[in-house]
Amino acid sequence: MLSRIILNRTILTRIGFACAATCVTGTALADTRATEQANLERFRQYAGAPVENFTMWRMYKWQGLGAETVAVWTGVNDVYMLKVGQPCTRLEDARAIVVTSKMSHQVNRRMDFVNFGTQQCQILEIRPIDYKAMIKGGDGTKKS
Repeated sequence: MLSRIILNRTILTRIGFACAATCVTGTALADTRATEQANLERFRQYAGAPVENFTMWRMYKWQGLGAETVAVWTGVNDVYMLKVGQPCTRLEDARAIVVTSKMSHQVNRRMDFVNFGTQQCQILEIRPIDYKAMIKGGDGTKKS
């Protein structure tokens, strides 16, 4: 009888921890989505007009900006915001991406793709980012 009470208490404790972990994970995920949205809005503030292509010898880093947008750095201050076509499932959760370049070192909208996992998402829009101004802005607001 005592062993059965201990066993039930252990099971209830594990269930409690699992529920608590789920609640914490859900909160962290919501914060991540809110942060992505804030970052997307910040990048949009400093985005130039859409361009057809850009030169990329190497992708230095990238940042997810939501379900259909990523920012890629081709140099220290050379940043482009790429919007991809749907369906592009779970781009916001990608751990690594590859940006294709079908023409030698030129990334073109509608011709090139953002690849991650087993997916290939066509680039629909390319916008250069005024990254120096964005850094000076600090919190994402342009200073006069």
